[in-house]
Amino acid sequence: MEYILETNNLEKRYKDFKAISNLNIHIKKGAIYGLIGKNGAGKTTLIRLICGLQKPTNGTYSICGVKNTDKKILKVRERMGAIIETPSIYANMSARDNLLEQFKLVGLPSNDGIDELLELVALENTGNKKAKNFSLGMKQRLGIAIALSNNPDLLILDEPINGLDPEGIIEIRELILKLNKKKKITILISSHYLDELSKIATDYGFVDNGQIVKEISSEELNKKMEHKIELKVKDIKEFSKYFEKNNITYEVFDNNTINVYGKNNLSKLINDLSKNNLVADEVHEKEETLENYYMNLIGGGKND
Repeated sequence: MEYILETNNLEKRYKDFKAISNLNIHIKKGAIYGLIGKNGAGKTTLIRLICGLQKPTNGTYSICGVKNTDKKILKVRERMGAIIETPSIYANMSARDNLLEQFKLVGLPSNDGIDELLELVALENTGNKKAKNFSLGMKQRLGIAIALSNNPDLLILDEPINGLDPEGIIEIRELILKLNKKKKITILISSHYLDELSKIATDYGFVDNGQIVKEISSEELNKKMEHKIELKVKDIKEFSKYFEKNNITYEVFDNNTINVYGKNNLSKLINDLSKNNLVADEVHEKEETLENYYMNLIGGGKND
């Protein structure tokens, strides 16, 4: 497995407070990795460490196989783009002028590529309009264009849709998917919007109290979040026989619980079971969401 970013027992301490502790994350090349956690869980601290804005107290991390302790890490960071908290833009400049300044800052030899970037983030028709007069969505897209100026392999976005209206959210979602699929950019996203994240992420990392408590692919998670009917029964064996005979996907959860998966009609299922003298003591229909999965994983508490 080729990881574009991984950490090994990473720790950041501020006096007696550990913002992150023994944190281990693994981001595959080509992934859209959703980083999920409450306020204060350590998400932004992790991002700041990876971007070189702070130094870890203990542990290490690697970007494209190069450790943070290696002198080559500075060169490797040139292959990264990031927006941390809010995009860094010049409010009194146009989108084009913002990109011109960024190209100078990163030492690009020419301005080739600015038109392509503006078109990529749908700001090609903003002309001389100053960034301070942009909508929040436009500002966010300009921030992403700036982060893309050095043609990165890894893009880090901290709350990219925070405060956006539904149209702005859709625009950012489509842009992220385009960057990942067409530009082959690996993307790390920290986001509060779990429902929106579930539409684009290929992998997830759940962080709590400064540690990654679970990493899971969207494929694995979708299986866990399948629609299910939970049956409390006395005779597990007879129910199992019926489900086997009728090719119904099921799982024996414990000695008196069977979970039936798929888009089964509840009334029809209960009726068919009854015709075969199979009566459940309790029946519960459930459909898991990413938010529910997260809340169950960390044991409750209010998600941010």
